[in-house]
Amino acid sequence: MGRYLLTAMPFTGHVAPLAAVARVLVNRGHDVRFYTGSRFRAKVEAAGARLIPWQQAPDFDENDLAATFPRLVGKKGMQQMLVNVVDCFIATAPAQVADLSAEWEREPWDALAADEVSIGAVLFSERSGMPWATVSVVPLNLVGPGGPPSGMGLRPGTNPIMRTRDAALRGLVPLISRPLVTALDRAQAAIGLSTRGRSMDRIVFSPTLIAASGSPLLDYGRTDRPAHVHFVGEVAAQAAPGTAAELPPWWGDLDGRRVVLVTQGTQNIDPDDLVRPALAALQGRDVLVVATTGVAGRDEFPFPVPANVRVMGFAPFGALLPRVDLAITNGGWGGTIAMLGQGIPLVIAGGDLDKPEVAARVAWSGAGVNLRTGRPTASAVQAAADRVLAEPSFREAAGRVGAELRTLGGAARAAELIEGMV
Repeated sequence: MGRYLLTAMPFTGHVAPLAAVARVLVNRGHDVRFYTGSRFRAKVEAAGARLIPWQQAPDFDENDLAATFPRLVGKKGMQQMLVNVVDCFIATAPAQVADLSAEWEREPWDALAADEVSIGAVLFSERSGMPWATVSVVPLNLVGPGGPPSGMGLRPGTNPIMRTRDAALRGLVPLISRPLVTALDRAQAAIGLSTRGRSMDRIVFSPTLIAASGSPLLDYGRTDRPAHVHFVGEVAAQAAPGTAAELPPWWGDLDGRRVVLVTQGTQNIDPDDLVRPALAALQGRDVLVVATTGVAGRDEFPFPVPANVRVMGFAPFGALLPRVDLAITNGGWGGTIAMLGQGIPLVIAGGDLDKPEVAARVAWSGAGVNLRTGRPTASAVQAAADRVLAEPSFREAAGRVGAELRTLGGAARAAELIEGMV
């Protein structure tokens, strides 16, 4: 039996994949602890792991970040991303190190695995000289010798002019990331580490093992990834099909209908951004729309919805996705992989954080349309939905991506790789 500590930033999209890995390790007879926010106790314990809650680190609520990080008030787009990374991910890292150090003194572990924004886990490992594994739960943002900087939502250049553009953009990274480098240096100095002026993409990835969610078809088919990067497909617990008692009373309305899923995930869930224009675009169409609010128990929006729309807080993906013909989404990575894993073509409105990158990768694969904004008009959504539903190439490409994702092993493969560290 091995002793493992997994850590994830307290966001649903980060905790859920690591919880799936924890479940596999527990089922293989290992002792597993999970360091994350206290709001995820039920999810962690359902996986059979022991929760180690944030204590000195601020135990924030992902649905009300501004309550803990007030600089986020009123921020959108690039401003929001920079403040979020500095205040939430980096500035909390020294306190995360304190929590992890206290837990290590109480009960050591044999191996540590963390999502790629758990900077506290990285700094703890560096200070203690302990190897760690990265479980990448967003598109692989690992710096490489070619292509544009990851996260910009740009395809790698395929001709001399565009490759020159990519090289120029890579050269701008140190300038663009200066606020993050300064914050990282502060965090390292706070725990007694020497500062080295490293950017995020140079510090957060393990040099030993990266288990990356996704697949080569969602990584631009790049061949310059180092040997310790392993794509593992969808890192998630197997979705239950749902019993009749767990399904909403309107579930039978799906029978015999073309079904469109509309979702903004669990972060930045203002329905006016995407849901409202999408519902307007699909009003009166011969489709049944399932729209999610992103909050458990919140089964309505603060505005009337068309007659062909059904609303729920979270969709039971195991039961719903096999019935979906098209998904309109903000491009959350976990949901995107789940949908593509079922061969569902996508329309993506990626507005912030990693979402523009997700949209660009899906469009490159041919499995969907990139709306290039997080706040599209109803007419833009309508045109994209009509195109995806009418052109078979999108479903065919989504089928290819899904087939590749299903061959890569998922959470079981990630757990196997982490076991190999011990």
